[in-house]
Amino acid sequence: MNRLASLVDRLAGWRFFKPLVFLACLMPGAWLAFRSYQACGLGHELALGVDPVKTFEHETGLTALTLLLITLSITPVRRLLHANRLQRVRRMLGVWSFTYAFIHLCMYLVFDQSCYSLATCDFHATWEDLVKRRFIFVGMTAFTILLALAITSTNGWVRRLKKNWQRLHRLAYVAAAAAVIHFVWIQKSDFREPFRFGFWLLVVLLIRVGLTIQKRRAQVPKPVTA
Repeated sequence: MNRLASLVDRLAGWRFFKPLVFLACLMPGAWLAFRSYQACGLGHELALGVDPVKTFEHETGLTALTLLLITLSITPVRRLLHANRLQRVRRMLGVWSFTYAFIHLCMYLVFDQSCYSLATCDFHATWEDLVKRRFIFVGMTAFTILLALAITSTNGWVRRLKKNWQRLHRLAYVAAAAAVIHFVWIQKSDFREPFRFGFWLLVVLLIRVGLTIQKRRAQVPKPVTA
């Protein structure tokens, strides 16, 4: 365990670690863009599958959720392995998660609601869809939280909010739970994939709770014996 912790900490402190994580986050979007070029520019009709719209929506949403759960996993892994330098990429991962969630939302607005511009967008119909379909409502809840976290992710907001910044960013767990529920509700039959994400989130939460309890117990002063 000590060797693993040392290896992870040294890797996180490597000067190319953060750029490589950035590129890794960029790759799903780049791969989707390349396949779009194949489908539209080169005539490879099945480059995006039989339903390109579904492919866009599914892959951007899946990437957003994956990056969000990786972001939430950073702190438990850092504490368990004492690899504090992992913290360097947590905020960046969170912003990338929001980026893919934003693209996911844009896909829904453009392809499902025909919001190609303000003139073509029927805001009343979009609002009705949001209220009537529960998976869209809970998905929008997750996105709204991620939007607030992305806006306040800068150092300036950290200084302004002080201790409230950490409290606000704990809502990332609520966003993750809402995103998992969104994923479950959008499925028609096969729930294995969203349940795996739900299990991942549950494990992260249990580790965080366990570490918090351990920390508080360590802070309780021991009774003085004569």
